[in-house]
Amino acid sequence: MTAMPSLTPRRALLPLLLALLAGCAPVPVHNPIAQWVPSPNFDQRRPVLIVLHFTNDDSAEQALQTLRTHNSGGPVSSHYLIGNDGHIYQLVDDSQRAWHAGAGRWGTITDVNSASIGIELDNNGDSPFTQVQIDSLLRLLADLTDRLRIPRTQIIGHEDLAPGRKDDPGPLFPWRQLANAGFGLWPRGPLIDPPADFDPWMALGLIGYPLDNRTAAVRSFHHHFRGMDGDSLDAQDLRVLYALARQLGASS
Repeated sequence: MTAMPSLTPRRALLPLLLALLAGCAPVPVHNPIAQWVPSPNFDQRRPVLIVLHFTNDDSAEQALQTLRTHNSGGPVSSHYLIGNDGHIYQLVDDSQRAWHAGAGRWGTITDVNSASIGIELDNNGDSPFTQVQIDSLLRLLADLTDRLRIPRTQIIGHEDLAPGRKDDPGPLFPWRQLANAGFGLWPRGPLIDPPADFDPWMALGLIGYPLDNRTAAVRSFHHHFRGMDGDSLDAQDLRVLYALARQLGASS
């Protein structure tokens, strides 16, 4: 009868394997000119904003390639990608900074990458978003806002923070459907005419839009809140802006 091989050598390899795996983990960087006296009072990066994009690619596979390689314009990434079939991919840890927003700002946030979660939606910008994709997005938004304690109103589009430079997720994105599910800023109740001294530009700035290029800001506002093109404010815009300004004033 052939003797059974001893398991001891394999068991002996386990501590070594664990040690090697531990060696692959990130090591905290300690300043060599200072004495390391650790404190437990710290936290990881905490995002306060979620930014939605469309990929402007032809497929989720192509978008994954773009988001994971060095491209002609430099490397880009996002935390999540949602395919048009509803499949959710994660590319960057929530606690890490993904390179998705670029230059721009939202309200007082000037380094958007450091303060946000980026979600790419598999869409070329010319087609409606699929319902299964939006259902997955709503599920992901519920998870992120609950788990990371991001306010549910703090969900914007890429073009909102970079008007004139970006146009995603565009006028076809169903912001109203997100609002009906409790996500994003949206006017509530009947819209009424604002008073004569109402300043729409102050309202746009209060919402968060950068006003360096007011024409571009209006175009992004139209895409988000009216689902249309156009770069000048009309009477309905003023009603929407007045309602949003009142909501934000009441919550401050």
